[in-house]
Amino acid sequence: MRPVTLRTARLELSIPTTADVDAITAAAQDPEVPRWTTVPSPYHRSHAEEFVAKAATWWDEQSELTWGIRVNGAWVGMIGLHGTTPGGAAEIGFWMSAPTRGHGYLTEAARAVIDFGFADPLSLARIQWRAIVGNVASARTARSLGFHYEGLLRQGLSDPRGRHDGWIAALLPTDDRAPQPWPVLGDDASRVPRGGGA
Repeated sequence: MRPVTLRTARLELSIPTTADVDAITAAAQDPEVPRWTTVPSPYHRSHAEEFVAKAATWWDEQSELTWGIRVNGAWVGMIGLHGTTPGGAAEIGFWMSAPTRGHGYLTEAARAVIDFGFADPLSLARIQWRAIVGNVASARTARSLGFHYEGLLRQGLSDPRGRHDGWIAALLPTDDRAPQPWPVLGDDASRVPRGGGA
């Protein structure tokens, strides 16, 4: 599949390029990024260069569809659909640079990616979200997007640091995408603004 650029009211989502390497490298120095993702730590410029090179291959193979999130042309974060199988399932993953969190960019980007995943040619039957237990910011974003919490994956996630308990949630194309009750967040989904989140 050729890389697809998505646009929203404030954002452009497009394949990461060599022009993004410095910004990705700088953003990955935030300890919160490797804490909750599989991003290597310590993170070197060579990691970003390798990632950008792989992103093009992943699009060709349609195995991972990865977008850089851009505000006024500047890279601010990453989002992707992993393990994509047309008509099947995929997993959404994302992370943002620290200065751009809290502006709703991630929620806006995720909505565009979800719309793309459920439309032709992918026509996904399910998009799932997983996170290490304790990643409340990511969970709140997923809930605001309408993901239904499905449970705990005991030692179900792994990264270079080892194995972790994980949360899992999913969204189907027939879901209305209203925020759902998530018992692990301990509050009422009805109080969450529809556009809330990261």
